[in-house]
Amino acid sequence: MNDHVMTQAGPEAKSPGFRHELFPYEGEDAFLDGAVSFIEDAVAGNETVLVAVGAGKQEILREELAGTDAARSVSYLDAAELSRRPGRLIATWQDRVNEGMAQGHPVRAISESLWQGRTTGERAELQYHEWLLNQAFLHAPAWWLLCPYDTTSVETDVLESARRSHPLLWTGGTRSANTDYRDGPYPHTELSGPCDPHEELVFQAGGLALVREKVTACANAHNLEPDRLLDLLAAVTEAAANSIRHGGGTGTLRTWAEQGDLVCEVHDTGYLQDPLGGRIRPRFDQMGGRGLWLIHQLCDLVQIRSNPQGTTVRMIVTLK
Repeated sequence: MNDHVMTQAGPEAKSPGFRHELFPYEGEDAFLDGAVSFIEDAVAGNETVLVAVGAGKQEILREELAGTDAARSVSYLDAAELSRRPGRLIATWQDRVNEGMAQGHPVRAISESLWQGRTTGERAELQYHEWLLNQAFLHAPAWWLLCPYDTTSVETDVLESARRSHPLLWTGGTRSANTDYRDGPYPHTELSGPCDPHEELVFQAGGLALVREKVTACANAHNLEPDRLLDLLAAVTEAAANSIRHGGGTGTLRTWAEQGDLVCEVHDTGYLQDPLGGRIRPRFDQMGGRGLWLIHQLCDLVQIRSNPQGTTVRMIVTLK
């Protein structure tokens, strides 16, 4: 199986086991009431509890739960780090859910992405991630993910996207099906064009050395650290090789810098049908299909846009 030829679960499919629930709330007190209730119910059911929220909310949750059984049952994840690399999030949840199941406990989790301070690309991929979760855990063991959104501070477009991405809704203590949920296709925003100045290279079989030279020149011009350059070279080489193998035998590389990031983009005429390409950890015995996974691990942010006319893989590393 290659990175450009995969299958996608039909839009009519629903998961009988994975509960993906939107929790819109107004302010810190409402968050605390809802989160504590959710955690206490999980602990009473002998479930594994995972919480990925910002440092401030972690602190108030720890204070509220201090001295209770729940305090000893909750594991906290770094929401700031998770929010920076949306392409790695599904694998993180898969690992955590599998660990809980291996210990014989159902899993409940709270995950609140940190939207403030995120770049436009990070925000877009976080929104997409919420929708992809429903595809990723379509046939997974039963587990429950509660996603809080503060309606007093989250931007309207973020909240609207969340309403489209969560099959279930929790408001005022009442749980129900979310009538705003849409299971596909996902309404991607167009990727912005490159900043000027930018460089462009058309490559084909035998041209990977030229690709690496172009990336190295751009990286050196913007003082990218040597170890990050090695990561970026491996990622771009993989994307370009994939274009040659599965994207029509040729591709176009564009490189530029913007807002403290170095950006490399590979475009070809292939079509990636699987929206989860690169986000699911490959099996140890899997033959092929590892390229996009590797790219997600090597870069700080990856954005993929694909339709029958072609595929664009945008790879970003921070210059700081």
